[in-house]
Amino acid sequence: MNHGTRTESFQDIIRGDKPVLVDFYADWCGPCKMQAPTLKQLADRIGDKLRILKIDIDRSRAAAQQYQIQSVPTLILFKEGKIIWRQSGVQPLQRLEAMVKPYAG
Repeated sequence: MNHGTRTESFQDIIRGDKPVLVDFYADWCGPCKMQAPTLKQLADRIGDKLRILKIDIDRSRAAAQQYQIQSVPTLILFKEGKIIWRQSGVQPLQRLEAMVKPYAG
């Protein structure tokens, strides 16, 4: 498996004009499973103005280390490669929507 290519494509995605909400999660994490449907609802409401990526910290250790993920779920909003917002723990839909709206045009 070539991790270099995956990292480059992740970097390309987060450097784009479109804001990207990254969900760092793990399969063994109960709260992460609770966050997943909320992210789907957010995607349904915001549409294609926002990209949502899920990064499994056990499969993508380099990304988890790069962003110093200490606990899951951790959500990070990127815009043009910069971290706009970061929060650990399960986030309610209203909070996520209010946070991404100013960046998702």
